[in-house]
Amino acid sequence: MLKRMLPLLLVAAMALTPGAYAQEPAQPVSLLFWHSMSDEAGVLVDKFVTQFNATIGKDRQISVEAVFQGQYSDATTKLNSILTAEDYAQLPDVMNLDATGKVAYFNSGRAWTLDDALAADPGYDISQILPITLSNWEFSGVRLGMPFAASTTIMFYNKTMLDEAGAMAPETFQDIISLSEKLPEKSAGGLDVLAYSVVPNTPTLANWLGQLGSYVVNNKNGSEAMATGLECLENGALETFLTEWKAMYDAGALTNAAGTTDQFVAGQLAVLTTSSSNVTSLLEKIGGAFELGAGFYPRVNAQASDGATVSGSCVVMFDKQDEARKAAAWELVKYLASPEVQAEFAAATGYVPVNTAAQEMAEYKALVAGTPQYAVAGEQLAITPADMKSVTVGPAKDFYYAIQDNIAMMLDEGLSVAETVEMMADDLQGLLYQYEQANK
Repeated sequence: MLKRMLPLLLVAAMALTPGAYAQEPAQPVSLLFWHSMSDEAGVLVDKFVTQFNATIGKDRQISVEAVFQGQYSDATTKLNSILTAEDYAQLPDVMNLDATGKVAYFNSGRAWTLDDALAADPGYDISQILPITLSNWEFSGVRLGMPFAASTTIMFYNKTMLDEAGAMAPETFQDIISLSEKLPEKSAGGLDVLAYSVVPNTPTLANWLGQLGSYVVNNKNGSEAMATGLECLENGALETFLTEWKAMYDAGALTNAAGTTDQFVAGQLAVLTTSSSNVTSLLEKIGGAFELGAGFYPRVNAQASDGATVSGSCVVMFDKQDEARKAAAWELVKYLASPEVQAEFAAATGYVPVNTAAQEMAEYKALVAGTPQYAVAGEQLAITPADMKSVTVGPAKDFYYAIQDNIAMMLDEGLSVAETVEMMADDLQGLLYQYEQANK
């Protein structure tokens, strides 16, 4: 029913929206929309754009071309190349952006932000959008884009394996150690069974340090201004995390490698932490071979808070010096955040609906009732501290790999926690300093 009614509902909703942007396209407008959605999500994006063109677009003389740009980092690299060359005519009108492109967009000189659009269209009810997803796309006090594909990192576990081992789903790192002591050595297929396998990086460190009440870097993880220092050094949070992380590794409960979906599906991995958007694909790949459990992201220790940062992506708009194009771009952005689109997108992918009205739709409620794994992400976000934020730093890629390399060195070479803290401080602070000097 939802899919049959979607075009009609969208046209009606948009026609009745008060305070619509006054500068509506008087002549046909063609928009370019870059996105990084693949697989089922990519199919849906193409479907949504087709529906937009046939309904709202047809009514308002707007035609949108959706072009897949590869991974988010690939799209950001292409964006940076355009900005460096000042070839602004090649910019898209709307872009699907993740954290890797946040700073580049803000500094582009061609950003037409969500706050800009809301100022032009004061009748739009932004309160319908989940506040925690909106705050994730703030930088220097400016809301950059509209949340689109919202997710968070949660824990999946092989409930059948845990039940047979007489173990409960782990809640803390210490629980993972206890779980590892109860697991069989081999899976039914003769593979070595691992309790947990992951290599920390920028997003995961933001989660675990956030649980300890700390940011990774200053200025609220770079959300208020350019990050110039490591907050987690001053308050001891990094040392606490590394101590607990090393204890898991030393106990044989942790493997210093990225745990893969294939390992988990094959029954080789008991616990997998990954995006909540993977619910659908995991259920399909497991195919009933075992019961899939889902729970909150594991905590560093018993004193840590529950929660993990919002992840996923938003849609941002560029100012191409044409009021009609901006008005048309805003229509597309509002459509992508509408209850109908968000409900269908979430139901098919496992992403969290960013529009609160979508969560109240009967179709989405039925999905959650029939497949409770879908509810975990929303429940976790509801109790995640509002000030837990993802990390925004200029040297994002180098920062990401420096975290991985330093922690891997601690485990592989037997370095002490104190040595690792000092090494990470030198490397990460050095990256921040170099970026700051290069961008004065």
